Parts: sequence; C-alpha cells; structure tokens
Amino acid sequence: PPQMRGPRSKALPDRALVNCQYSMATFSTGERKRRPHGDRKSSEMTLHLKQTFEAAILTELYPRSQIDIYVQILQADGGNYCACVNAATLAVIDAGIPMRDYVCASSAGFVEDTALADLSYVEEASGGPQAALALLPTSGQIALLQMDSRLHEDHLEAIIEAASGACRAVHAVLDRVVRDHVQEVTALLGD
Repeated sequence: PPQMRGPRSKALPDRALVNCQYSMATFSTGERKRRPHGDRKSSEMTLHLKQTFEAAILTELYPRSQIDIYVQILQADGGNYCACVNAATLAVIDAGIPMRDYVCASSAGFVEDTALADLSYVEEASGGPQAALALLPTSGQIALLQMDSRLHEDHLEAIIEAASGACRAVHAVLDRVVRDHVQEVTALLGD
C-alpha cells in the first residue's frame, strides 16, 4: 500500500487507512441514473465496504499508508453489495495485501415461509425482508450484517443460516480460484 495521499493529518500512526468508493454506472439499471456516485445509497454502500474491509485487512502492518478499494457496478441484477465484497476480496488478495481471512458475502431473504440465499433483482424488489451478510468463513466471524426491513425474530436464524451457507459456498469457489491462480503464476515463474 502506498503512503497516505492528501493531507498528512488523516494518516493513522498505527495502521493503514482503508479508503473505499462505491458507484453504479449510469446504464447499470433499467432507468438511467443521474449521479453514479455521491447519492445517499452510494454513500451508505461505501461506508459498509469500508467497515467490512477494515475488519478483514491486517491494517496494523502498514502504518501511515492508504489502501484504496474502488468498485463500480456495471449491471445491477441484485446483490450489489455482495458482488462488490466478493470482487474486492479477490482484488485485495491479488494485490498481496494480507487479510485475516477471505471476506465472502451473500444476500438472503424470506419469501413465502422460505429462506432464500443470493437474491436476484426480482426477489429483492418483491419487498420481503432481506439481509446482506459479510462473513469471515474460516473463523465464522460476521464482518457486516445489514437488514433492509423488519423481520420476525423466529425467521432471523433461518435467514442468517441461508446467507452463511451461501458465503461458505462462495468461499470454496474463491479459494479454489486463488489456489489455481497461484499455481499458474508459480509455474510461469519456474519456481
């Protein structure tokens, strides 16, 4: 990670600053967005990304540094936050920045007495209760849990279980892809 850019007063003496920016392309949804970033939803997603990756990245190894994570949604098909977390996890690993664990995210919702994981845009738009879960799968720690509407306490465990099961499935895929990439790179280097 590079040294802090901008005012030096923002530099943290004991850890790195995680700088995130979330935006959506103007053509990412059916209707054109006027402002791709800077609206309330983008600011909220930016804050969620920052909190999630501050929990996972070993920031104490890089004092007075800055780690930038910029994500842009090109096509909004549902689960935007979750897709951003999973893509940013791969980018951070590829950049060689040490993390406590992978960060895997999935959305879940409750539709007609059934807990569903990885909601599509249509399922999200149905208006039922939904949650986004960012999980550190090896330790089982929750980096972020966001509920979008009210949910009865009896259904909470089913939604969290569905989302955490999907996160573990995403972890298996991400881990396999990272290991294959490392083997390919080391074979190319001849080590």
